[in-house]
Formats: sequence, structure tokens, C-alpha cells
Amino acid sequence: MADTDVELHVEFRGVSKSYDGQTLVVRDLDLDVRKGELFTLLGPSGSGKTTSLMMLAGFEAPTAGDILIDGSSVRETPPRKRGIGVVFQNYALFPHMTVGRNLSFPLEIRGVSEERQAEKVRRALEVVRLEGLQNRRPDELSGGQQQRVAIARALVSEPRLVLMDEPLGALDRRLREEMQLEIRRIQHDLGVTVVYVTHDQQEAMAMSSRVAVFHRGRIQQVADPETLYEEPEREFVARFIGDNNILRGQVTAVSGGTCVAETPGGPVKAVPVRPFRPGEPTALAIRPERVVLSSRRGLANEFEARIEEVLFIGDHLRMRLDLCGNRNFIVKIPNTVGHGAVLKGDRVRLGWAQMDCRALPDERAAV
Repeated sequence: MADTDVELHVEFRGVSKSYDGQTLVVRDLDLDVRKGELFTLLGPSGSGKTTSLMMLAGFEAPTAGDILIDGSSVRETPPRKRGIGVVFQNYALFPHMTVGRNLSFPLEIRGVSEERQAEKVRRALEVVRLEGLQNRRPDELSGGQQQRVAIARALVSEPRLVLMDEPLGALDRRLREEMQLEIRRIQHDLGVTVVYVTHDQQEAMAMSSRVAVFHRGRIQQVADPETLYEEPEREFVARFIGDNNILRGQVTAVSGGTCVAETPGGPVKAVPVRPFRPGEPTALAIRPERVVLSSRRGLANEFEARIEEVLFIGDHLRMRLDLCGNRNFIVKIPNTVGHGAVLKGDRVRLGWAQMDCRALPDERAAV
């Protein structure tokens, strides 16, 4: 997975982890993180993303394999000597200490002089835009300010690698969005490498240079956010990243970079993500916003269906139909004429382009 044209900061090589000697929570992990990128480990609870981060931090030891930082193995290196800053979801601030003391304390432990401590604390607070708050205690700060202090503490020793484990999980939506922009700004301004863990797809898409999607201890795909959204390689990725309609079918024809699959509602033309043979099962993925109503453009895939439900979301309408064997086929249309544009019970003609439909390996058939 290494790229000879980029400088690698972190490397996982065949890393596995088991807590009981039998069940692997991380399986044969090979992963490269480039210097200066914000790299996100994304997946549902129990997928192995946080365990991978804890092994990188040194708080957990791999059962097998090795982890390298700047080309050197850290398997025998204790956490305090890895040169890493860590930010946790619960902030882990000392409540009885002031903001300034929370930041200077880890420097004091490392033997940094008081003069240097003061300078480093000042710079760290400046980076997170909390100048002048060094004498306040954590309980005198808002949730967003406390999170900024936690980030400042991770940065105060000027590490080149920062790990963040669900750092925005305790914040409300508006504050989360503000902090996403702040973390991205800080990472860009300082040029540090950030390895970020989250289960929130939108958060990962908004912040990351690249994303590794985890499922059951394995990486399903590594790519930039746009590629993950537009070109998922696996059914799990298509389902987990945003909304996707999945149609089950069997490949009947393959020609160049296209294929045709027979579904309960008729044939569907799609772009295969890998070579298929006629007779193979496939999962066809179509984004709800790529489906067009009242199609008159001669699209490759056109069908008629009855609207089973209409939800008014505000800026768009969300319709549920029974189509090609999927009883929960979703269509999103912009709210340009109001809620009465379509109604439950209406029969509509709809369609989508072949390039917007991806033929993926049918993971349900493979079980």
C-alpha cells in the first residue's frame, strides 16, 4: 500500500489484535499514513478503529505485526517516548488545575524549564484561540472551550503526530461543525499529521484528506472522501457512506466497462467495480439524489413505481418506493415547489444514468 512518491509517517504492517487469544478485533492491518495529512479511521462501534489508534499510541500492544513511525518500529517504545499528542472524547482535563496548569503539567514532567513552559503554553493557547483564559478552571469553560484546551494540551509539546479519538462526540451538532473547521484549520496551519477516529460519516467526509473504512476488524477501502462516496468498492462502504439504494440482481451481460444485471423489476445497466461473469450475483448501488423523476432524457435505467411514503425534510423531499425488489427504495428531490409536488399513492416514472449505478460484489450472497 506504500506510495514511493510520498513521505510516510505511520505504517501498520500485518497488525492483528486479540484481547482473549481467540477473537481478533483487528485483522492483518496494512495501512500507510502520509506526513501532514488528516487521516480518519471510520467505522461502526466494534469495527477495530479505536483499537488500532490505541496500538499506535502505545496504550495497547499488537498481538501480531508491527507499527512504524518515521520508518522505525515502535513496538518496544513506551507511549511517552513516541512523540505523540492524544485527544480523547472526554477531554481528560484535571478539574482542579487552571487551563495554563493543565497545559504546563506534562511539560514539567518532561523537565522543561518554567520559561519554556510559559512560552509553549502561550503558543498552544494562541493556536486554539484561547488567549487570556489560562487562569480559568475547566468547569468555568464551555464544552467547546474545554475541547480546545484538550487539543492545546496535545499540541503543547509540539508533536508531529496527533491522535484524536472521537474528540467531538460530546458536543452538540452546531458546536461539532464549528470544531471540525477548527481542527482542520489547526492541522493545516501547523502541518502536523493527525490520525482521527470517528463513527460519524459526515464528520469524516468534511475533515479528512483520506479515510480508512473499518468493518469487523478489517479495512474495506481507503480513499479520499469524494472517491469513497462516488466510487465505493464494497457493499458495506456503499451502505455506510451516505445513503445508497441497493438492488439485488444477477449479471446477464458484460461488455467493456459496463454490465447488465437482472433484478425482480427488470434489467439494470451499471458500471462494475471489478470484472464480473454472467450468472454472478451482484449488489447494485444507486444514490437517492441521482434518481430523476419524470425522466424524459432517455436514461439507461427507467422504471415506473408507486410512491409509498413522502417525508418533508425541509430543503428536500424524501420518497420511499417499492422498486426492483427493494421495498425501501429512496429518492431525494430538491424542495423547489413545496410539499405538494408529489403525494403518497402517485405513480411516477423515474430513472438514473448507468454511470451513477455501481455493480458491487453481493456480500449477502457471499455469507
